[in-house]
Amino acid sequence: MVRSFSFSWALLGALLLAAHVAQAQDRPNIVVVLCDDLGYGDLACYGHPRIKTPNLDQMAKEGIRLTDCYSAAPVCSPSRVGLLTGRSPNRAGVYDWIPASNSGKGRGQVHMRKSEVTIATLLKKAGYATCQSGKWHCNAAFNSPKQPQPGDFGFDHWFATQNNAAPSHANPQNFVRNGQRVGKIEGYSCQIVVDEAVNWLEGHLKKDAKQPFFMFLPFHEPHEPVASPKELVEGYLKVAKKKEQAEYFANVENVDKAVGKLLAALKRLGQDEKTLVIFTSDNGPETLRRYGGAGRSWGTPAPLRGMKLWTTDAGFRVAGIMRWPGKIRAGQVVDHPVSSLDFLPTFCQLAKTQPPADLKLDGAIFLPALENKPIVRPKPLFWCYFNAINKRRVALRDGPWKLLASLNDAKLKKMPHLSVKNKQAVQSATLTDFQLFLMTTDISEENDVKTLHPKELGEMKAKMEAAYKEMVETSHYWD
Repeated sequence: MVRSFSFSWALLGALLLAAHVAQAQDRPNIVVVLCDDLGYGDLACYGHPRIKTPNLDQMAKEGIRLTDCYSAAPVCSPSRVGLLTGRSPNRAGVYDWIPASNSGKGRGQVHMRKSEVTIATLLKKAGYATCQSGKWHCNAAFNSPKQPQPGDFGFDHWFATQNNAAPSHANPQNFVRNGQRVGKIEGYSCQIVVDEAVNWLEGHLKKDAKQPFFMFLPFHEPHEPVASPKELVEGYLKVAKKKEQAEYFANVENVDKAVGKLLAALKRLGQDEKTLVIFTSDNGPETLRRYGGAGRSWGTPAPLRGMKLWTTDAGFRVAGIMRWPGKIRAGQVVDHPVSSLDFLPTFCQLAKTQPPADLKLDGAIFLPALENKPIVRPKPLFWCYFNAINKRRVALRDGPWKLLASLNDAKLKKMPHLSVKNKQAVQSATLTDFQLFLMTTDISEENDVKTLHPKELGEMKAKMEAAYKEMVETSHYWD
Protein backbone atom coordinates (compact mmCIF):
# COMPACT_ATOMS: atom_id res chain seq x y z
CA MET A 1 0.00 0.00 0.00
CA VAL A 2 2.83 2.40 0.87
CA ARG A 3 4.58 1.71 -2.44
CA SER A 4 1.31 2.09 -4.35
CA PHE A 5 0.53 5.34 -2.50
CA SER A 6 4.01 6.73 -3.24
CA PHE A 7 3.75 5.69 -6.87
CA SER A 8 0.38 7.42 -7.19
CA TRP A 9 1.76 10.67 -5.78
CA ALA A 10 4.79 10.41 -8.07
CA LEU A 11 2.53 9.80 -11.07
CA LEU A 12 0.30 12.72 -10.10
CA GLY A 13 3.35 14.97 -9.75
CA ALA A 14 4.63 13.91 -13.16
CA LEU A 15 1.24 14.57 -14.73
CA LEU A 16 1.02 18.02 -13.13
CA LEU A 17 4.54 18.84 -14.29
CA ALA A 18 3.72 17.68 -17.81
CA ALA A 19 0.54 19.75 -17.81
CA HIS A 20 2.50 22.79 -16.62
CA VAL A 21 5.08 22.35 -19.38
CA ALA A 22 2.37 21.80 -21.99
CA GLN A 23 0.55 24.91 -20.80
CA ALA A 24 3.72 26.99 -21.02
CA GLN A 25 4.39 25.72 -24.54
CA ASP A 26 0.78 26.31 -25.56
CA ARG A 27 0.84 29.96 -24.47
CA PRO A 28 2.11 32.34 -27.17
CA ASN A 29 4.67 35.06 -26.88
CA ILE A 30 3.04 38.43 -27.45
CA VAL A 31 4.59 41.51 -29.07
CA VAL A 32 2.80 44.86 -29.51
CA VAL A 33 4.39 47.49 -31.75
CA LEU A 34 2.76 50.89 -31.30
CA CYS A 35 3.45 53.79 -33.67
CA ASP A 36 2.99 57.44 -32.70
CA ASP A 37 0.75 59.64 -34.89
CA LEU A 38 0.70 57.22 -37.83
CA GLY A 39 -2.07 58.07 -40.31
CA TYR A 40 -4.68 55.45 -41.23
CA GLY A 41 -3.60 55.78 -44.88
CA ASP A 42 0.18 55.95 -44.34
CA LEU A 43 1.03 52.33 -45.23
CA ALA A 44 1.08 50.89 -48.74
CA CYS A 45 -1.27 48.10 -47.66
CA TYR A 46 -3.72 50.77 -46.48
CA GLY A 47 -3.57 52.59 -49.81
CA HIS A 48 -0.68 55.06 -49.67
CA PRO A 49 0.55 55.61 -53.26
CA ARG A 50 4.11 56.67 -52.38
CA ILE A 51 5.37 55.30 -49.05
CA LYS A 52 7.15 51.95 -49.29
CA THR A 53 6.26 49.52 -46.50
CA PRO A 54 7.17 46.04 -47.82
CA ASN A 55 7.67 44.44 -44.40
CA LEU A 56 4.32 45.56 -43.04
CA ASP A 57 2.64 44.67 -46.33
CA GLN A 58 4.12 41.17 -46.05
CA MET A 59 3.08 40.97 -42.40
CA ALA A 60 -0.49 41.73 -43.48
CA LYS A 61 -0.31 39.09 -46.26
CA GLU A 62 0.86 36.52 -43.73
CA GLY A 63 -1.81 37.44 -41.19
CA ILE A 64 -4.69 39.88 -40.82
CA ARG A 65 -5.19 43.47 -41.86
CA LEU A 66 -7.91 45.14 -39.79
CA THR A 67 -10.00 47.81 -41.51
CA ASP A 68 -11.75 48.92 -38.30
CA CYS A 69 -9.00 48.98 -35.66
CA TYR A 70 -9.45 51.58 -32.93
CA SER A 71 -7.20 53.13 -30.32
CA ALA A 72 -8.46 54.06 -26.86
CA ALA A 73 -8.20 57.83 -27.46
CA PRO A 74 -7.37 60.34 -30.20
CA VAL A 75 -4.19 61.47 -28.43
CA CYS A 76 -1.08 59.79 -27.04
CA SER A 77 -1.07 59.50 -23.23
CA PRO A 78 -4.69 58.37 -22.73
CA SER A 79 -4.38 56.04 -25.70
CA ARG A 80 -1.40 54.29 -24.08
CA VAL A 81 -3.05 54.08 -20.68
CA GLY A 82 -6.15 52.55 -22.29
CA LEU A 83 -4.12 49.98 -24.20
CA LEU A 84 -2.14 48.90 -21.15
CA THR A 85 -5.14 48.71 -18.78
CA GLY A 86 -8.03 47.60 -21.01
CA ARG A 87 -10.03 50.48 -19.52
CA SER A 88 -11.19 53.87 -20.72
CA PRO A 89 -8.28 56.20 -19.85
CA ASN A 90 -10.80 58.58 -18.28
CA ARG A 91 -11.25 56.04 -15.49
CA ALA A 92 -7.55 56.43 -14.73
CA GLY A 93 -7.74 60.22 -14.78
CA VAL A 94 -5.65 60.54 -17.96
CA TYR A 95 -7.75 62.73 -20.24
CA ASP A 96 -5.12 64.31 -22.47
CA TRP A 97 -1.41 64.19 -23.28
CA ILE A 98 0.87 64.52 -20.25
CA PRO A 99 3.57 67.21 -20.30
CA ALA A 100 6.77 66.72 -18.32
CA SER A 101 6.46 67.73 -14.68
CA ASN A 102 8.96 70.58 -15.15
CA SER A 103 7.19 72.04 -18.20
CA GLY A 104 5.10 74.58 -16.29
CA LYS A 105 1.89 73.30 -17.88
CA GLY A 106 0.20 72.82 -14.51
CA ARG A 107 -0.56 69.15 -15.07
CA GLY A 108 2.50 67.71 -13.37
CA GLN A 109 0.51 65.52 -11.00
CA VAL A 110 -1.22 63.62 -13.83
CA HIS A 111 0.01 60.05 -14.28
CA MET A 112 -1.14 56.46 -14.49
CA ARG A 113 -1.57 55.65 -10.83
CA LYS A 114 0.05 52.60 -9.29
CA SER A 115 -3.38 51.12 -8.53
CA GLU A 116 -3.99 50.55 -12.26
CA VAL A 117 -3.61 46.93 -13.37
CA THR A 118 -1.73 46.51 -16.65
CA ILE A 119 -1.16 43.80 -19.24
CA ALA A 120 2.46 43.44 -18.11
CA THR A 121 1.46 43.05 -14.45
CA LEU A 122 -1.02 40.28 -15.23
CA LEU A 123 1.21 38.43 -17.69
CA LYS A 124 4.18 38.63 -15.33
CA LYS A 125 2.07 37.05 -12.60
CA ALA A 126 1.11 34.36 -15.12
CA GLY A 127 4.76 33.50 -15.66
CA TYR A 128 5.73 35.70 -18.61
CA ALA A 129 8.98 37.65 -18.94
CA THR A 130 8.18 41.27 -19.80
CA CYS A 131 9.96 44.09 -21.61
CA GLN A 132 9.06 47.65 -22.60
CA SER A 133 11.22 49.53 -25.10
CA GLY A 134 10.29 52.96 -26.45
CA LYS A 135 8.06 55.90 -25.56
CA TRP A 136 6.32 55.70 -22.16
CA HIS A 137 4.29 58.92 -21.77
CA CYS A 138 2.10 57.58 -18.95
CA ASN A 139 3.44 59.99 -16.33
CA ALA A 140 4.75 63.53 -15.89
CA ALA A 141 7.54 62.86 -13.37
CA PHE A 142 9.53 60.41 -15.47
CA ASN A 143 12.32 58.40 -13.86
CA SER A 144 11.43 59.89 -10.50
CA PRO A 145 10.23 58.35 -7.22
CA LYS A 146 7.40 60.91 -7.23
CA GLN A 147 5.35 58.83 -9.66
CA PRO A 148 5.23 55.17 -10.79
CA GLN A 149 7.56 54.13 -13.60
CA PRO A 150 7.32 51.28 -16.16
CA GLY A 151 8.93 48.87 -13.68
CA ASP A 152 6.05 49.51 -11.29
CA PHE A 153 3.59 48.20 -13.88
CA GLY A 154 5.04 44.75 -14.42
CA PHE A 155 7.93 45.32 -16.83
CA ASP A 156 11.03 43.31 -15.88
CA HIS A 157 13.12 45.41 -18.24
CA TRP A 158 12.32 48.91 -19.45
CA PHE A 159 14.08 51.28 -21.81
CA ALA A 160 12.11 54.46 -22.30
CA THR A 161 11.66 58.19 -22.72
CA GLN A 162 8.98 60.27 -21.03
CA ASN A 163 7.60 61.65 -24.31
CA ASN A 164 9.35 62.24 -27.64
CA ALA A 165 12.86 61.18 -28.57
CA ALA A 166 15.08 64.24 -28.12
CA PRO A 167 16.43 66.23 -29.76
CA SER A 168 14.82 64.18 -32.54
CA HIS A 169 14.60 60.59 -33.79
CA ALA A 170 18.24 60.89 -34.84
CA ASN A 171 20.84 60.17 -32.14
CA PRO A 172 18.47 60.61 -29.15
CA GLN A 173 19.87 61.57 -25.76
CA ASN A 174 16.97 61.05 -23.37
CA PHE A 175 16.55 57.27 -23.01
CA VAL A 176 16.53 55.70 -19.57
CA ARG A 177 17.23 52.00 -18.97
CA ASN A 178 15.80 50.57 -15.74
CA GLY A 179 16.17 53.92 -13.97
CA GLN A 180 19.64 54.77 -15.33
CA ARG A 181 20.14 57.49 -17.93
CA VAL A 182 21.80 56.14 -21.06
CA GLY A 183 23.03 59.31 -22.75
CA LYS A 184 23.42 59.88 -26.48
CA ILE A 185 22.79 56.85 -28.70
CA GLU A 186 23.85 56.71 -32.35
CA GLY A 187 21.08 55.80 -34.78
CA TYR A 188 17.36 56.37 -35.26
CA SER A 189 14.83 55.87 -32.51
CA CYS A 190 12.71 53.03 -33.96
CA GLN A 191 15.84 51.05 -34.83
CA ILE A 192 17.29 51.69 -31.36
CA VAL A 193 14.04 50.54 -29.74
CA VAL A 194 14.03 47.28 -31.71
CA ASP A 195 17.74 46.67 -31.05
CA GLU A 196 17.15 47.03 -27.30
CA ALA A 197 14.18 44.64 -27.40
CA VAL A 198 16.06 42.04 -29.44
CA ASN A 199 19.10 42.25 -27.14
CA TRP A 200 16.83 41.73 -24.14
CA LEU A 201 15.11 38.81 -25.86
CA GLU A 202 18.39 37.10 -26.68
CA GLY A 203 19.43 37.34 -23.04
CA HIS A 204 16.05 36.10 -21.86
CA LEU A 205 16.09 33.05 -24.15
CA LYS A 206 19.56 32.08 -22.92
CA LYS A 207 18.22 32.06 -19.35
CA ASP A 208 14.94 30.26 -20.05
CA ALA A 209 13.99 29.43 -23.63
CA LYS A 210 10.65 27.95 -22.53
CA GLN A 211 9.36 30.96 -20.61
CA PRO A 212 6.92 32.96 -22.77
CA PHE A 213 7.47 36.70 -23.12
CA PHE A 214 5.53 39.92 -23.62
CA MET A 215 7.21 42.85 -25.37
CA PHE A 216 5.70 46.32 -25.70
CA LEU A 217 7.49 48.44 -28.32
CA PRO A 218 6.01 51.95 -28.53
CA PHE A 219 7.90 53.74 -31.32
CA HIS A 220 8.35 57.53 -31.36
CA GLU A 221 7.87 57.68 -35.13
CA PRO A 222 6.34 59.36 -37.04
CA HIS A 223 5.62 61.97 -34.33
CA GLU A 224 7.57 65.20 -34.54
CA PRO A 225 10.41 66.09 -34.30
CA VAL A 226 10.81 63.94 -37.41
CA ALA A 227 14.29 62.83 -38.48
CA SER A 228 14.91 60.19 -41.15
CA PRO A 229 17.92 58.48 -42.75
CA LYS A 230 19.31 60.58 -45.59
CA GLU A 231 19.26 57.75 -48.11
CA LEU A 232 15.57 57.10 -47.46
CA VAL A 233 14.71 60.80 -47.77
CA GLU A 234 16.51 61.01 -51.11
CA GLY A 235 14.34 58.22 -52.43
CA TYR A 236 11.22 60.38 -52.04
CA LEU A 237 12.44 63.81 -53.19
CA LYS A 238 11.17 63.32 -56.75
CA VAL A 239 7.67 62.20 -55.70
CA ALA A 240 7.10 64.42 -52.64
CA LYS A 241 5.66 67.94 -52.75
CA LYS A 242 8.60 69.26 -50.75
CA LYS A 243 11.54 68.00 -48.71
CA GLU A 244 9.56 68.03 -45.45
CA GLN A 245 7.05 65.61 -46.96
CA ALA A 246 9.88 63.39 -48.20
CA GLU A 247 11.23 63.34 -44.65
CA TYR A 248 7.87 62.14 -43.35
CA PHE A 249 7.56 59.45 -46.03
CA ALA A 250 11.07 58.25 -45.17
CA ASN A 251 10.17 58.23 -41.49
CA VAL A 252 7.33 55.77 -42.09
CA GLU A 253 9.58 53.62 -44.28
CA ASN A 254 12.14 53.57 -41.47
CA VAL A 255 9.39 52.24 -39.16
CA ASP A 256 8.75 49.51 -41.71
CA LYS A 257 12.44 48.59 -41.74
CA ALA A 258 12.46 48.40 -37.93
CA VAL A 259 9.48 46.04 -37.98
CA GLY A 260 11.26 43.96 -40.59
CA LYS A 261 14.30 43.74 -38.31
CA LEU A 262 12.08 42.60 -35.42
CA LEU A 263 10.33 39.89 -37.45
CA ALA A 264 13.67 38.65 -38.79
CA ALA A 265 15.01 38.39 -35.23
CA LEU A 266 11.99 36.34 -34.12
CA LYS A 267 12.65 33.91 -36.97
CA ARG A 268 16.38 33.76 -36.25
CA LEU A 269 15.71 33.03 -32.58
CA GLY A 270 13.16 30.31 -33.32
CA GLN A 271 10.24 32.30 -31.91
CA ASP A 272 8.38 33.12 -35.12
CA GLU A 273 5.59 30.55 -34.97
CA LYS A 274 5.23 30.93 -31.20
CA THR A 275 4.59 34.67 -31.32
CA LEU A 276 1.54 36.86 -31.89
CA VAL A 277 2.77 40.20 -33.27
CA ILE A 278 0.44 43.19 -33.40
CA PHE A 279 1.27 46.43 -35.20
CA THR A 280 -0.90 49.51 -34.62
CA SER A 281 -0.84 53.22 -33.68
CA ASP A 282 -1.77 55.31 -30.67
CA ASN A 283 -3.97 57.71 -32.67
CA GLY A 284 -4.35 59.35 -36.07
CA PRO A 285 -1.99 61.75 -37.86
CA GLU A 286 -0.97 65.19 -36.65
CA THR A 287 -2.34 68.22 -38.51
CA LEU A 288 0.34 69.84 -40.64
CA ARG A 289 1.72 72.96 -38.91
CA ARG A 290 -0.83 72.80 -36.06
CA TYR A 291 2.06 73.95 -33.89
CA GLY A 292 5.47 75.37 -34.68
CA GLY A 293 7.36 72.10 -34.88
CA ALA A 294 4.85 70.22 -37.04
CA GLY A 295 6.25 71.19 -40.44
CA ARG A 296 6.95 67.57 -41.40
CA SER A 297 3.60 66.17 -40.25
CA TRP A 298 2.38 64.93 -43.62
CA GLY A 299 0.36 61.98 -42.31
CA THR A 300 -2.61 60.72 -44.31
CA PRO A 301 -6.02 60.27 -42.65
CA ALA A 302 -7.78 59.44 -45.92
CA PRO A 303 -10.38 58.12 -46.43
CA LEU A 304 -11.34 59.09 -42.88
CA ARG A 305 -12.56 62.51 -41.70
CA GLY A 306 -10.59 64.62 -39.26
CA MET A 307 -7.11 64.19 -37.75
CA LYS A 308 -5.46 63.46 -34.42
CA LEU A 309 -7.40 65.14 -31.55
CA TRP A 310 -10.72 64.62 -33.38
CA THR A 311 -13.53 62.24 -32.38
CA THR A 312 -14.36 61.54 -36.01
CA ASP A 313 -12.70 58.29 -37.04
CA ALA A 314 -9.42 59.80 -38.24
CA GLY A 315 -8.68 60.61 -34.60
CA PHE A 316 -8.67 57.01 -33.40
CA ARG A 317 -9.24 54.57 -36.26
CA VAL A 318 -5.73 53.28 -36.92
CA ALA A 319 -3.75 50.68 -38.81
CA GLY A 320 -4.02 47.22 -37.28
CA ILE A 321 -2.01 44.23 -38.49
CA MET A 322 -1.78 40.88 -36.67
CA ARG A 323 0.51 37.97 -37.51
CA TRP A 324 0.74 34.59 -35.81
CA PRO A 325 1.97 31.84 -38.16
CA GLY A 326 0.04 28.62 -37.89
CA LYS A 327 -2.67 30.21 -35.74
CA ILE A 328 -3.96 33.02 -37.96
CA ARG A 329 -5.04 32.19 -41.50
CA ALA A 330 -2.95 34.29 -43.85
CA GLY A 331 -4.29 36.97 -46.18
CA GLN A 332 -7.40 37.99 -44.26
CA VAL A 333 -8.92 41.48 -44.38
CA VAL A 334 -11.21 41.78 -41.35
CA ASP A 335 -13.78 44.55 -40.93
CA HIS A 336 -15.08 43.63 -37.46
CA PRO A 337 -14.17 46.47 -35.06
CA VAL A 338 -11.20 45.68 -32.80
CA SER A 339 -9.97 48.06 -30.09
CA SER A 340 -6.71 48.36 -28.17
CA LEU A 341 -8.98 48.05 -25.11
CA ASP A 342 -9.44 44.43 -26.20
CA PHE A 343 -5.76 43.58 -25.79
CA LEU A 344 -5.75 43.01 -22.02
CA PRO A 345 -8.66 40.54 -21.79
CA THR A 346 -7.50 38.74 -24.94
CA PHE A 347 -3.89 38.42 -23.81
CA CYS A 348 -5.05 37.11 -20.46
CA GLN A 349 -7.05 34.39 -22.18
CA LEU A 350 -4.08 33.46 -24.38
CA ALA A 351 -1.86 33.35 -21.28
CA LYS A 352 -4.43 31.17 -19.49
CA THR A 353 -4.95 33.66 -16.70
CA GLN A 354 -7.75 35.95 -15.57
CA PRO A 355 -7.96 39.65 -14.76
CA PRO A 356 -9.11 40.42 -11.20
CA ALA A 357 -12.83 39.74 -10.88
CA ASP A 358 -13.52 43.26 -9.61
CA LEU A 359 -11.56 44.99 -12.41
CA LYS A 360 -13.98 47.00 -14.56
CA LEU A 361 -12.84 46.49 -18.17
CA ASP A 362 -14.09 48.24 -21.29
CA GLY A 363 -12.76 45.86 -23.93
CA ALA A 364 -13.66 42.35 -25.07
CA ILE A 365 -11.81 39.23 -26.20
CA PHE A 366 -10.94 39.77 -29.88
CA LEU A 367 -10.12 36.13 -30.76
CA PRO A 368 -13.26 35.63 -32.92
CA ALA A 369 -11.97 38.37 -35.25
CA LEU A 370 -8.95 36.20 -36.04
CA GLU A 371 -11.41 33.91 -37.84
CA ASN A 372 -13.25 36.89 -39.35
CA LYS A 373 -16.14 36.54 -36.91
CA PRO A 374 -17.77 39.36 -34.91
CA ILE A 375 -16.58 40.03 -31.37
CA VAL A 376 -19.12 39.61 -28.60
CA ARG A 377 -19.03 42.95 -26.79
CA PRO A 378 -20.71 43.47 -23.42
CA LYS A 379 -20.64 47.22 -24.11
CA PRO A 380 -20.14 49.45 -27.17
CA LEU A 381 -16.86 51.23 -27.91
CA PHE A 382 -17.01 54.66 -26.30
CA TRP A 383 -14.79 57.75 -26.33
CA CYS A 384 -15.06 61.07 -24.50
CA TYR A 385 -12.26 63.51 -25.27
CA PHE A 386 -13.01 66.81 -23.55
CA ASN A 387 -10.28 68.66 -25.44
CA ALA A 388 -11.30 67.58 -28.96
CA ILE A 389 -10.74 69.99 -31.83
CA ASN A 390 -14.04 69.16 -33.48
CA LYS A 391 -17.34 70.28 -31.97
CA ARG A 392 -18.67 66.87 -30.96
CA ARG A 393 -16.41 65.44 -28.26
CA VAL A 394 -18.27 62.23 -27.43
CA ALA A 395 -18.38 59.19 -29.74
CA LEU A 396 -19.85 55.69 -29.61
CA ARG A 397 -19.41 52.80 -32.07
CA ASP A 398 -21.79 49.84 -31.88
CA GLY A 399 -21.73 47.36 -34.74
CA PRO A 400 -22.07 49.27 -38.02
CA TRP A 401 -23.34 52.44 -36.34
CA LYS A 402 -21.46 55.43 -34.94
CA LEU A 403 -22.94 58.29 -32.93
CA LEU A 404 -21.31 61.67 -32.23
CA ALA A 405 -22.56 64.20 -29.67
CA SER A 406 -21.68 67.53 -28.11
CA LEU A 407 -21.65 68.41 -24.41
CA ASN A 408 -23.90 71.32 -23.60
CA ASP A 409 -22.05 72.67 -20.56
CA ALA A 410 -20.05 75.82 -21.40
CA LYS A 411 -17.61 75.06 -18.57
CA LEU A 412 -16.36 72.04 -20.50
CA LYS A 413 -14.85 73.91 -23.45
CA LYS A 414 -11.28 73.15 -22.41
CA MET A 415 -10.56 70.25 -20.08
CA PRO A 416 -6.99 68.96 -20.46
CA HIS A 417 -7.43 67.31 -17.06
CA LEU A 418 -10.32 67.04 -14.63
CA SER A 419 -10.15 68.07 -11.00
CA VAL A 420 -12.61 67.87 -8.16
CA LYS A 421 -13.40 71.53 -8.93
CA ASN A 422 -15.11 70.66 -12.22
CA LYS A 423 -16.39 67.22 -11.26
CA GLN A 424 -19.94 68.50 -10.86
CA ALA A 425 -19.91 70.18 -14.28
CA VAL A 426 -18.71 67.00 -15.92
CA GLN A 427 -21.28 64.82 -14.20
CA SER A 428 -24.20 67.17 -14.83
CA ALA A 429 -23.42 67.82 -18.50
CA THR A 430 -25.89 66.40 -20.99
CA LEU A 431 -25.41 65.20 -24.54
CA THR A 432 -26.83 67.09 -27.47
CA ASP A 433 -26.40 67.85 -31.20
CA PHE A 434 -26.29 64.20 -32.28
CA GLN A 435 -25.02 62.84 -35.58
CA LEU A 436 -25.53 59.24 -36.71
CA PHE A 437 -23.41 57.47 -39.32
CA LEU A 438 -23.59 54.04 -40.94
CA MET A 439 -19.88 53.21 -41.01
CA THR A 440 -20.12 50.20 -43.32
CA THR A 441 -21.19 52.44 -46.21
CA ASP A 442 -19.89 55.84 -45.05
CA ILE A 443 -16.31 55.49 -43.80
CA SER A 444 -15.77 59.24 -44.21
CA GLU A 445 -18.72 60.15 -41.93
CA GLU A 446 -20.17 62.47 -44.57
CA ASN A 447 -23.86 61.59 -44.34
CA ASP A 448 -25.76 62.11 -41.09
CA VAL A 449 -28.61 59.58 -41.30
CA LYS A 450 -30.38 60.24 -38.00
CA THR A 451 -33.60 61.37 -39.71
CA LEU A 452 -33.61 58.23 -41.87
CA HIS A 453 -33.07 55.86 -38.94
CA PRO A 454 -34.99 57.21 -35.92
CA LYS A 455 -35.13 53.77 -34.27
CA GLU A 456 -31.37 53.29 -34.42
CA LEU A 457 -30.84 56.90 -33.31
CA GLY A 458 -32.94 56.33 -30.21
CA GLU A 459 -31.11 53.12 -29.35
CA MET A 460 -27.68 54.67 -29.87
CA LYS A 461 -28.58 57.77 -27.82
CA ALA A 462 -29.69 55.60 -24.91
CA LYS A 463 -26.44 53.61 -25.06
CA MET A 464 -24.30 56.75 -25.26
CA GLU A 465 -26.08 58.48 -22.39
CA ALA A 466 -25.68 55.37 -20.23
CA ALA A 467 -22.00 55.06 -21.18
CA TYR A 468 -21.32 58.73 -20.42
CA LYS A 469 -23.08 58.57 -17.06
CA GLU A 470 -21.22 55.41 -16.05
CA MET A 471 -17.88 56.83 -17.19
CA VAL A 472 -18.05 60.18 -15.39
CA GLU A 473 -19.20 58.48 -12.19
CA THR A 474 -16.22 56.13 -12.22
CA SER A 475 -13.54 58.54 -13.56
CA HIS A 476 -10.66 59.75 -11.41
CA TYR A 477 -10.72 63.48 -10.58
CA TRP A 478 -7.43 65.04 -9.50
CA ASP A 479 -7.09 66.98 -6.28
